[in-house]
Amino acid sequence: MYKNIALLTLCAVNLLTACGGGNGNNATTSSSESSASSAVSTTGALSDIAALGKQIFFDASLSASGQQSCGTCHVPNRARASNDDLAVPFGGPNMQTQGFRNAPSINYLQYTPAFYFDKDGTPTGGFTRDGRVNTFAQQAELPFLAPHEMANTSKATMVEKLARTSYVSEFRRIYGVDIFDRPDDAFNRATQAVARYEQEDPIFRPFNSKFDNFLAGKASLTEQELRGYALFNNPQKGNCASCHPSSRIDGTPPLFTDFTYDNLGVPRNTEIAATADPAYFDLGLCGPDRTDLVATHPDLCGAFKVPTLRNVAITAPYFHNGKFKTLREVVSFYVRRDTNPEEWYPSGANGIEKFNDLPAQYRKNVNTTEVPYNRKLGDQPALDSDEIDAVVAFLNTLTDGYQPE
Repeated sequence: MYKNIALLTLCAVNLLTACGGGNGNNATTSSSESSASSAVSTTGALSDIAALGKQIFFDASLSASGQQSCGTCHVPNRARASNDDLAVPFGGPNMQTQGFRNAPSINYLQYTPAFYFDKDGTPTGGFTRDGRVNTFAQQAELPFLAPHEMANTSKATMVEKLARTSYVSEFRRIYGVDIFDRPDDAFNRATQAVARYEQEDPIFRPFNSKFDNFLAGKASLTEQELRGYALFNNPQKGNCASCHPSSRIDGTPPLFTDFTYDNLGVPRNTEIAATADPAYFDLGLCGPDRTDLVATHPDLCGAFKVPTLRNVAITAPYFHNGKFKTLREVVSFYVRRDTNPEEWYPSGANGIEKFNDLPAQYRKNVNTTEVPYNRKLGDQPALDSDEIDAVVAFLNTLTDGYQPE
């Protein structure tokens, strides 16, 4: 539906980086920062700014609770997704405030272009699940200030905590002894440092899965994995590659996302407290967080960014609302959503309530035209049970850290 299969206009990424998702002002780079950014650490691969950003990324003292950092929701052994297995994370002053969206992996974000509409009107790129910010540094602002995350009441409040850290002297050395006299400036420098860490450290883009080794001729896929790979690419079967391209682009290994947006009609997840209000809906590109498109592009309401499938086997639960706990559930939903809707949606007075996490006026936006969503009730699903298992086996080859024998 919202696809740009030909794409991958991967910006020459001078994008900065971050830990959460959301609103923020474009941070400008002063001449003092430019000179500081050239100071490269002599003790490792990271520049001084990136090394500072790494400390900020993992520093829970910068939160209102003292218990949450960027690294809390973006854990190294989960490809920098959450490891709490909850649909959405908790945060806030007492770590008891539930969020609204599942915490995604932030690996491979360096390749994400800024948000734009392509020549066909397809929304593409942008950070967060609704693409509402365009740089990692902007994205980094959100968790520091969001009431359901690190919950600082202002930039100045976060900077006060920053001024009490063990690395404050390093912060002053890089940005100037008077940096804390300008709280907004200090806050922006902190988010830019996190950005540099995520941009510079190769751990955020290892490209060392079994599939990468297979492409390099250093590993072999099993018969089941090869079958799953073929089904993944087959436009009449899984058709997964239409949104998650599995081929190299301009020499870059496959990223398994085309950076576009799609509306899949994912079932409502009542594990999210906000859903107790029947008027609450998360409409992705149309809010509640993003508000610039709802009036002009109502056809996009309910669409969320297509994520990379790299490391998908270790980043459960899945989708923006964390509805599904296993990868097999996800693949089954893709191919059985329309042929067997009773497996996914509740029954109401008027029968099965398909696409029940969307207001009635936006249910027509759900992708029902592309394979495998173009089936009708009672049709044969695009994949049978064994084929679903094969696709899942292939998706497991996308986990980084594979060691060839």
